[in-house]
Amino acid sequence: MLFSTILIIHICAGTVGLLSGTAAICFKKGSPRHALAGKVFVASMLTMALGAVYLGVVRHQTGNVGGGIFTFYLIGTAWLSARRSDAGTNRLDWILLLIPLTLGTLTWINAVKLVRSGASSQDGAPVGMIFFLGSVMLLAAAGDVRMLVQGGVRGAKRIVRHLWRMCFGLFIAAGSFFMGPSNRPVRLLSTVGLGKHLPAALFGMTLYLVLTVLPLILLIFWVLRVWITKMYATNNVRTQAAD
Repeated sequence: MLFSTILIIHICAGTVGLLSGTAAICFKKGSPRHALAGKVFVASMLTMALGAVYLGVVRHQTGNVGGGIFTFYLIGTAWLSARRSDAGTNRLDWILLLIPLTLGTLTWINAVKLVRSGASSQDGAPVGMIFFLGSVMLLAAAGDVRMLVQGGVRGAKRIVRHLWRMCFGLFIAAGSFFMGPSNRPVRLLSTVGLGKHLPAALFGMTLYLVLTVLPLILLIFWVLRVWITKMYATNNVRTQAAD
Protein backbone atom coordinates (compact mmCIF):
# COMPACT_ATOMS: atom_id res chain seq x y z
CA MET A 1 0.00 0.00 0.00
CA LEU A 2 2.81 2.40 0.93
CA PHE A 3 4.66 1.51 -2.29
CA SER A 4 1.60 2.31 -4.43
CA THR A 5 1.03 5.61 -2.59
CA ILE A 6 4.64 6.72 -3.03
CA LEU A 7 4.54 5.72 -6.70
CA ILE A 8 1.43 7.84 -7.31
CA ILE A 9 2.96 10.80 -5.45
CA HIS A 10 6.17 10.37 -7.43
CA ILE A 11 4.39 10.38 -10.80
CA CYS A 12 2.11 13.29 -9.88
CA ALA A 13 5.01 15.36 -8.53
CA GLY A 14 7.02 14.65 -11.67
CA THR A 15 4.12 15.70 -13.89
CA VAL A 16 3.64 18.95 -11.94
CA GLY A 17 7.39 19.50 -12.11
CA LEU A 18 7.42 19.19 -15.89
CA LEU A 19 4.51 21.62 -16.28
CA SER A 20 5.73 24.18 -13.73
CA GLY A 21 9.31 23.96 -15.00
CA THR A 22 8.15 24.66 -18.55
CA ALA A 23 6.10 27.58 -17.28
CA ALA A 24 9.04 29.01 -15.31
CA ILE A 25 11.21 28.90 -18.44
CA CYS A 26 8.54 30.62 -20.55
CA PHE A 27 7.63 33.40 -18.11
CA LYS A 28 9.70 36.57 -17.93
CA LYS A 29 12.58 36.11 -15.52
CA GLY A 30 12.01 37.94 -12.25
CA SER A 31 8.27 38.33 -12.81
CA PRO A 32 5.75 37.20 -10.15
CA ARG A 33 4.53 34.40 -12.44
CA HIS A 34 8.09 33.16 -12.93
CA ALA A 35 8.69 33.22 -9.19
CA LEU A 36 5.47 31.31 -8.46
CA ALA A 37 6.13 28.71 -11.15
CA GLY A 38 9.68 28.33 -9.83
CA LYS A 39 8.49 27.68 -6.28
CA VAL A 40 6.03 25.04 -7.49
CA PHE A 41 8.79 23.50 -9.62
CA VAL A 42 11.22 23.27 -6.72
CA ALA A 43 8.67 21.75 -4.35
CA SER A 44 7.41 19.20 -6.89
CA MET A 45 10.89 18.21 -8.07
CA LEU A 46 12.18 17.68 -4.54
CA THR A 47 9.13 15.53 -3.82
CA MET A 48 9.64 13.57 -7.03
CA ALA A 49 13.32 13.03 -6.24
CA LEU A 50 12.58 11.71 -2.76
CA GLY A 51 10.00 9.36 -4.23
CA ALA A 52 12.53 8.13 -6.79
CA VAL A 53 15.04 7.36 -4.05
CA TYR A 54 12.48 5.39 -2.05
CA LEU A 55 11.22 3.44 -5.07
CA GLY A 56 14.78 2.76 -6.17
CA VAL A 57 15.66 1.33 -2.78
CA VAL A 58 12.54 -0.85 -2.67
CA ARG A 59 13.09 -2.13 -6.21
CA HIS A 60 16.86 -2.48 -5.73
CA GLN A 61 17.50 -0.07 -8.64
CA THR A 62 20.72 1.69 -7.73
CA GLY A 63 20.54 3.90 -10.83
CA ASN A 64 17.23 5.39 -9.73
CA VAL A 65 18.56 5.92 -6.22
CA GLY A 66 21.55 7.84 -7.55
CA GLY A 67 19.42 9.74 -10.05
CA GLY A 68 16.96 10.76 -7.34
CA ILE A 69 19.71 11.95 -5.01
CA PHE A 70 21.43 13.90 -7.80
CA THR A 71 18.16 15.52 -8.89
CA PHE A 72 17.45 16.56 -5.28
CA TYR A 73 20.97 18.01 -5.08
CA LEU A 74 20.65 19.89 -8.38
CA ILE A 75 17.31 21.50 -7.58
CA GLY A 76 18.29 22.25 -3.99
CA THR A 77 21.58 23.94 -4.89
CA ALA A 78 19.95 25.80 -7.79
CA TRP A 79 17.36 27.21 -5.40
CA LEU A 80 20.05 28.16 -2.88
CA SER A 81 22.03 29.90 -5.62
CA ALA A 82 19.06 32.14 -6.40
CA ARG A 83 18.21 32.89 -2.79
CA ARG A 84 21.57 33.56 -1.18
CA SER A 85 23.72 36.67 -1.41
CA ASP A 86 26.53 36.94 -3.95
CA ALA A 87 29.39 36.31 -1.55
CA GLY A 88 29.98 33.72 1.11
CA THR A 89 29.76 29.98 1.67
CA ASN A 90 28.99 27.79 4.66
CA ARG A 91 29.54 24.28 6.00
CA LEU A 92 26.50 22.97 4.14
CA ASP A 93 28.25 23.74 0.84
CA TRP A 94 31.15 21.49 1.83
CA ILE A 95 28.74 18.68 2.68
CA LEU A 96 26.77 19.10 -0.54
CA LEU A 97 30.01 18.85 -2.53
CA LEU A 98 30.31 15.20 -1.48
CA ILE A 99 27.07 14.28 -3.29
CA PRO A 100 28.08 14.94 -6.94
CA LEU A 101 31.68 13.96 -6.26
CA THR A 102 30.70 10.56 -4.87
CA LEU A 103 27.91 9.91 -7.37
CA GLY A 104 30.01 10.99 -10.34
CA THR A 105 32.92 8.78 -9.35
CA LEU A 106 30.70 5.75 -8.74
CA THR A 107 28.79 6.34 -11.98
CA TRP A 108 31.98 6.46 -14.01
CA ILE A 109 33.33 3.32 -12.33
CA ASN A 110 30.06 1.54 -13.09
CA ALA A 111 30.11 2.69 -16.73
CA VAL A 112 33.69 1.47 -17.19
CA LYS A 113 32.72 -1.91 -15.73
CA LEU A 114 29.82 -2.16 -18.18
CA VAL A 115 32.11 -1.42 -21.12
CA ARG A 116 34.61 -4.03 -19.99
CA SER A 117 31.85 -6.60 -19.58
CA GLY A 118 30.60 -5.95 -23.10
CA ALA A 119 27.20 -4.62 -21.96
CA SER A 120 25.64 -1.78 -23.94
CA SER A 121 23.09 -0.68 -21.34
CA GLN A 122 21.93 -1.07 -17.75
CA ASP A 123 18.29 -1.00 -16.66
CA GLY A 124 17.39 0.46 -20.05
CA ALA A 125 19.99 3.25 -19.90
CA PRO A 126 22.68 3.19 -22.65
CA VAL A 127 26.29 3.17 -21.47
CA GLY A 128 26.86 6.48 -23.28
CA MET A 129 24.13 8.12 -21.20
CA ILE A 130 25.66 6.72 -18.01
CA PHE A 131 29.03 8.25 -18.95
CA PHE A 132 27.26 11.53 -19.76
CA LEU A 133 25.45 11.69 -16.41
CA GLY A 134 28.62 10.78 -14.55
CA SER A 135 30.46 13.59 -16.32
CA VAL A 136 27.73 16.10 -15.44
CA MET A 137 27.92 15.00 -11.81
CA LEU A 138 31.67 15.61 -11.75
CA LEU A 139 31.12 18.94 -13.54
CA ALA A 140 28.72 19.95 -10.78
CA ALA A 141 31.31 18.94 -8.18
CA ALA A 142 33.94 21.04 -9.97
CA GLY A 143 31.56 23.99 -9.86
CA ASP A 144 31.11 23.52 -6.13
CA VAL A 145 34.88 23.40 -5.60
CA ARG A 146 35.34 26.61 -7.58
CA MET A 147 32.61 28.31 -5.56
CA LEU A 148 34.19 27.24 -2.28
CA VAL A 149 37.68 28.31 -3.34
CA GLN A 150 36.43 31.71 -4.53
CA GLY A 151 34.30 32.23 -1.45
CA GLY A 152 31.00 32.25 -3.35
CA VAL A 153 29.59 33.00 -6.81
CA ARG A 154 28.70 36.47 -7.98
CA GLY A 155 26.69 38.22 -10.68
CA ALA A 156 26.19 36.30 -13.91
CA LYS A 157 28.07 33.26 -12.62
CA ARG A 158 25.48 32.81 -9.89
CA ILE A 159 22.62 33.02 -12.37
CA VAL A 160 24.33 30.54 -14.70
CA ARG A 161 24.74 28.16 -11.76
CA HIS A 162 21.05 28.56 -10.98
CA LEU A 163 19.89 28.15 -14.58
CA TRP A 164 21.88 25.11 -15.67
CA ARG A 165 21.07 23.14 -12.51
CA MET A 166 17.36 23.87 -12.78
CA CYS A 167 17.28 23.02 -16.48
CA PHE A 168 19.28 19.83 -16.08
CA GLY A 169 16.99 18.74 -13.27
CA LEU A 170 14.09 19.30 -15.66
CA PHE A 171 15.96 17.24 -18.28
CA ILE A 172 16.29 14.32 -15.86
CA ALA A 173 12.57 14.47 -15.06
CA ALA A 174 11.65 14.65 -18.76
CA GLY A 175 13.92 11.73 -19.60
CA SER A 176 12.44 9.61 -16.85
CA PHE A 177 8.89 10.44 -17.87
CA PHE A 178 9.13 10.23 -21.66
CA MET A 179 11.98 7.78 -22.24
CA GLY A 180 11.73 5.55 -19.15
CA PRO A 181 11.30 1.80 -19.63
CA SER A 182 7.72 1.95 -18.33
CA ASN A 183 6.80 4.38 -21.16
CA ARG A 184 4.59 6.45 -18.89
CA PRO A 185 2.90 8.69 -21.52
CA VAL A 186 1.51 5.70 -23.42
CA ARG A 187 0.50 3.91 -20.25
CA LEU A 188 -1.18 6.93 -18.66
CA LEU A 189 -3.09 7.94 -21.80
CA SER A 190 -4.24 4.37 -22.34
CA THR A 191 -5.29 3.97 -18.71
CA VAL A 192 -7.65 6.94 -18.82
CA GLY A 193 -9.05 5.80 -22.17
CA LEU A 194 -7.70 8.66 -24.25
CA GLY A 195 -5.26 6.62 -26.32
CA LYS A 196 -7.73 5.60 -29.00
CA HIS A 197 -9.00 9.17 -29.44
CA LEU A 198 -5.59 10.82 -29.94
CA PRO A 199 -3.33 11.01 -33.02
CA ALA A 200 -0.75 8.26 -33.36
CA ALA A 201 2.01 10.90 -33.48
CA LEU A 202 1.50 11.53 -29.77
CA PHE A 203 2.69 8.00 -29.09
CA GLY A 204 5.82 8.17 -31.23
CA MET A 205 9.28 8.02 -29.71
CA THR A 206 10.40 10.91 -31.93
CA LEU A 207 8.11 13.31 -30.07
CA TYR A 208 9.22 11.91 -26.72
CA LEU A 209 12.87 12.36 -27.68
CA VAL A 210 12.29 15.99 -28.68
CA LEU A 211 10.47 16.73 -25.41
CA THR A 212 13.27 15.07 -23.46
CA VAL A 213 16.09 17.00 -25.16
CA LEU A 214 14.24 20.34 -25.12
CA PRO A 215 15.37 21.26 -21.56
CA LEU A 216 19.00 20.83 -22.66
CA ILE A 217 18.42 23.13 -25.63
CA LEU A 218 16.83 25.72 -23.35
CA LEU A 219 19.72 25.29 -20.91
CA ILE A 220 22.24 26.18 -23.64
CA PHE A 221 20.08 29.09 -24.84
CA TRP A 222 19.73 30.71 -21.43
CA VAL A 223 23.34 30.20 -20.39
CA LEU A 224 24.57 31.76 -23.63
CA ARG A 225 22.09 34.60 -23.30
CA VAL A 226 23.27 35.40 -19.78
CA TRP A 227 26.95 35.34 -20.80
CA ILE A 228 26.61 37.17 -24.12
CA THR A 229 24.14 39.89 -23.14
CA LYS A 230 25.46 40.35 -19.60
CA MET A 231 21.83 40.68 -18.59
CA TYR A 232 22.67 39.79 -14.98
CA ALA A 233 26.05 41.45 -14.70
CA THR A 234 25.02 43.64 -11.80
CA ASN A 235 24.91 42.49 -8.21
CA ASN A 236 21.17 43.04 -7.73
CA VAL A 237 20.27 39.73 -9.35
CA ARG A 238 18.69 38.17 -6.31
CA THR A 239 15.34 39.82 -6.81
CA GLN A 240 15.39 38.91 -10.51
CA ALA A 241 16.08 35.22 -10.01
CA ALA A 242 14.43 34.49 -6.68
CA ASP A 243 12.38 31.43 -7.45
